[in-house]
Amino acid sequence: MAAVDPAYWSGKRVLLTGHTGFKGGWAAIWLRRLGADVTGLALPPDQDPSLFELAGVARQVQSLTVDLRDPSAVDSALAGRSFDLVLHMAAQPIVRTAVEDPVSTFAANVMGTAHLLQALRSQTSLQAVLVVTSDKVYANADQGRAFQEADPLGGKDPYSASKAATEIVTASFARSYFEAAGTPLATARGGNVIGGGDFSRDRLVADIVRAARLGEAVILRHPDATRPWQHVLDCLAGYFVYLQALATRPEAPRALNFGPRPGGPEVTVGDLASMAVEALGARSWRHEPDPSSLEARALAIDASQARAVLGFESRLAAREAVALTMDWYRREAAGEAALSLCLEQIEGYEAGQ
Repeated sequence: MAAVDPAYWSGKRVLLTGHTGFKGGWAAIWLRRLGADVTGLALPPDQDPSLFELAGVARQVQSLTVDLRDPSAVDSALAGRSFDLVLHMAAQPIVRTAVEDPVSTFAANVMGTAHLLQALRSQTSLQAVLVVTSDKVYANADQGRAFQEADPLGGKDPYSASKAATEIVTASFARSYFEAAGTPLATARGGNVIGGGDFSRDRLVADIVRAARLGEAVILRHPDATRPWQHVLDCLAGYFVYLQALATRPEAPRALNFGPRPGGPEVTVGDLASMAVEALGARSWRHEPDPSSLEARALAIDASQARAVLGFESRLAAREAVALTMDWYRREAAGEAALSLCLEQIEGYEAGQ
C-alpha cells in the first residue's frame, strides 16, 4: 500500500486552510513533521478547548487569521506568497449548525472555496490543489449502498448541499482555469473522522468525551445510523498521498473517496459509542430520538478507487481507531502534552505504513 513520503514533502511550501480545526490541526502537525513549510489560513478556533491551542499549532506553522468569506482579506493574505501545494480544509463542518444557520454555512463552504480558488489563480508555482469536501456530497436515498465517485451529487440538508455545491464550484474552476494553466485541482470526499483533540459541538466522540468527564451518559439521537468511520491519520494519509499523486501524475482522477477499507463491517453510531465508553470506562449511552433531524440514517462510501489508482487504503479498523482516539483523550486529561501525543501517534502510524 502507498504510504506518505517524507522525501516528497520535505521543503514543500504548503498552504493549509482550516489549520485551527480538529483535522486541520493534525494536518499541520504532521506536515511540519514531514519537513513542509506550512502556512495556515483560517478563522480562530471555535472550540474550547481546542487542539490548535492545546498543541500549540500556531508555533508549528505560519498562522494567518483570515475569513474566507471576505475575498479582499483572502487576496491580501496571499499577496506576495508562493505555494507549491494547497490543501483546502477550512469549512463549517457541523450538520446541526448548518441546519441552524444555512446561509452562513453556504457562505463559508461554497463562497469561501470560490474566494480561495479565485485568489489562487494568480499563483504561478502551484503543482496541485486539493479541496476537501465530504462523504455527504452524494444524493442519498437512504438505501445503504456505498457511494462511488461517479454517483450523482445532491443534498437534502444545508450541510450536504453546501458540500455538493462546493464540488460543482471546484470542478468549474478546474475546467475553466486551473487545468488550462497545468495545475491539477481535485476534491477529496472523506468519511466520518475520529481522533484525539476533537472538541466540537455535536460530534459523536467529542460528545462522549465531554459526557464521560462530567460523569454523565452521552445522548444518541440515531444509534442505528451507519457512518463510514475512519481515524484522522488514515484520512490525512489519504489526502497527502492523493495530493502528491496529483502533483506528479497527470492521469490522477479529479475526485476520490476516502473511508474505511472496502468490505469491512458496518459500524453504527451505537456500536462506536459502545466501544468508546468501554475504552473510557464511562457510563453507557442512552437514546433520545430526534424526529426533526435531517441527518441520513445510512451513509457509506466506496473507497476502492483510491486503492486502485493510488495504492492507498485505510489501515485502522473501527475498534483500533476508537482505541487510539480514547488513549489520546485519557492521557491528555491525565496531563500529557497534546503535541507530544499527536507526534507519538503519527510516528506510530508511520512505522506501520
